[in-house]
Amino acid sequence: MNAIDTLQLISKQWCDIQDLMKLTNLGRNSVLKIRKEIINDLTNQGYKLPCNLIPMCEVVNKLKINVPYLKEMANMELK
Repeated sequence: MNAIDTLQLISKQWCDIQDLMKLTNLGRNSVLKIRKEIINDLTNQGYKLPCNLIPMCEVVNKLKINVPYLKEMANMELK
């Protein structure tokens, strides 16, 4: 995935398993572990989540995605 594709993907409000697999380039079992960690963190904070969805902002934080860098790279790709 290039920077533009990544930015389009993380601009969504909710993240499902397929999105997480695309972002991490990992298999289903590894992604399920990451998803479970995020869900546990959020439920311990008192949040209730829709079935099989997690907030994309939490995914970006967990994966430490550098959004400003992606924006710079996307601008370079467009030129």
